[in-house]
Amino acid sequence: MAMANNRKLCFVCNKDKIIYPCRGCSKEFCFEDLTKHLQNLNEDFNTIINDYDQFRDEINQKQLVSSTMKQIDQWEKKSIELIQQTAQRYRSILIEKEGENFDKLKRKFDEITEKMKKVQKEDEFNELDLNYFKDQLMQMKKHSENLLEMNSNENSQIFVEKLLKTVAQKLILRKWKQSGSTICGGNGKGDKLNQLSDPVGIFIDKLQNIFIADLGNHRIVRWKRNENQGTIVAGGNGRGNSLNQLNEPTDVIFDEQNNSIIIADCENRRVMRWFLNTNQSEILIDNISCWRLTMDKFGFVYVSDWGKDEVRRWKIGEKGEGRVVAGGNGKGDQLNQFKCPTFLFVDDEQSLYVSDVENHRVMKWRKDAQEGIVVAGGNGKGENLNQLSHPRGVTVDHEGRIYVADYVNHRIMRWCEGDEEGEITVGGNGEGNEPNQLFYPFGLSFDGERNLYVGDYRNHRIQRFDLVHL
Repeated sequence: MAMANNRKLCFVCNKDKIIYPCRGCSKEFCFEDLTKHLQNLNEDFNTIINDYDQFRDEINQKQLVSSTMKQIDQWEKKSIELIQQTAQRYRSILIEKEGENFDKLKRKFDEITEKMKKVQKEDEFNELDLNYFKDQLMQMKKHSENLLEMNSNENSQIFVEKLLKTVAQKLILRKWKQSGSTICGGNGKGDKLNQLSDPVGIFIDKLQNIFIADLGNHRIVRWKRNENQGTIVAGGNGRGNSLNQLNEPTDVIFDEQNNSIIIADCENRRVMRWFLNTNQSEILIDNISCWRLTMDKFGFVYVSDWGKDEVRRWKIGEKGEGRVVAGGNGKGDQLNQFKCPTFLFVDDEQSLYVSDVENHRVMKWRKDAQEGIVVAGGNGKGENLNQLSHPRGVTVDHEGRIYVADYVNHRIMRWCEGDEEGEITVGGNGEGNEPNQLFYPFGLSFDGERNLYVGDYRNHRIQRFDLVHL
């Protein structure tokens, strides 16, 4: 940048010294002042670099805002389309339903009117006839008022809330990584603490401890988060019916309030409780073909009885036969029947979801309902998106979407209530033991972070599919 020259006056100190010219500004400096001059240039250059960096960030931020605006625009457009589609669908349903109801009312009115004309013509009516016609008229008026009440503000609000829930189900569609991580087992079939043998039921507590019904080993094991082996917390003393033994347990739930686990001891036809602190056990329910369990927030335990094709409910500590809350009308495919009910899920409103295995469907029974509705499958055994094949595990997310372990199809399906078909969430890549495959999935659950856990039955492992954060 600079080179020695004859002695001259320095531009800065104005002293007679050996000077060095600056090629940038053409001024001449002594060595000391030239050094300071170069430092100042360096600082100015760094300032310019910082200004460029700030400007780059501003550009990127504007691009981000622009990208975000596009996403918002797309979301808005999609939301409007979904609302319009859903509204039109419910309009059609409402029109059709109202038309059917008023047609029935009109036919009833015409029928009674004809009877009145006939009686009047024959002139042979009495007080009984008059009371009958008065009663029929009152019933028809009441029925008409009920139909009109469907359009009241209260019912309209319920309808709108249901419509918005349906739209929300379709808008907030979470996705999971398609390759799962083996977090329990996966070391071949066996009875070592790092192995499982046909795991069928799983329960995840608030600390992400996983309780597993290890059917083939006649035990319940607990795997703590990030551990590479489990701990036996019930059974593990060989197949048997003593109080320290289990016989092919099929499900387990953790009762936090009592620090205990409740077990469907399937082949012993009993439901047991094991206290984790003392390792003591007791029989809660006896002589039942129990398959699966669940518990609601009020402390009621629900048990599926595949032998009687029904689901019963008990209050913890309650003795006796319990109460039938779903099925109980013999084996069949009607809406009030099951054909081998197994996995259960109960929501905060005490609506019960049941995997109806041999009918290849999942049923929802609202509290105190006399029959259920089909919320997944129900179109015969198959692998199409509107079908299931021997469904097992079932769980429901906060938006009311139903997740089903589609056993024979080696996949996990998601259904929105009212949809004609579901979608594949994970799996569906044929049977196998690769990270993106399942081999007869059984149990199904979410943890508190909404990661999806699958009991991979024939791979003797528990797979976790992590939620994709958008």
